[in-house]
Amino acid sequence: MTRPLPPCPYLPVPPERMDASALTAHGEARDAGFYLTALIYAHHLWQRGLAARAVLAIDRALGADLRGDEVVLQQWPLPYAAQAWFLRHTPADVFIGNPRVHFQHLADRMNEPRREQRRWRIWACWAICRAVRPEFPADAKHIVAEPTEPEIFDRLSRYGVTDEARMWQQVLNGSKKQRPQ
Repeated sequence: MTRPLPPCPYLPVPPERMDASALTAHGEARDAGFYLTALIYAHHLWQRGLAARAVLAIDRALGADLRGDEVVLQQWPLPYAAQAWFLRHTPADVFIGNPRVHFQHLADRMNEPRREQRRWRIWACWAICRAVRPEFPADAKHIVAEPTEPEIFDRLSRYGVTDEARMWQQVLNGSKKQRPQ
């Protein structure tokens, strides 16, 4: 049984009822409309206590094909802050799995379209997870070269939208400052 979780200030208010068909209604399109729907769906899942599924819906939003000039990004920037907020605010008794391992596997196994952009966005979430929830261990059986923060910044600068690397770095740095001592 899940329990309601508080609203995330970084995501649009979701409707009372919503399911995955909202995403599939977009067909193959991964445009600004899909992006907004994925953000709303992530928030819907979160508020219903489904933290792990909400993290996955944020991944879907980050996979959208955006140029950076879409109107939706002015109000709802790429959801690095929302991902950090989910990680920070998931109660101990709510299932979230091990997002660090999830991000590690997803980034290492990313495929087309826009492989490099999507891959580095997931590595960016992995770095945020390490900052917010350092207690989550890596998957020792999955051998992968973990990138450095400067490397992630460089790749987001290269493959991301305008100012994406700086936005991610601000969230990451803020997450480090909010670590429990």
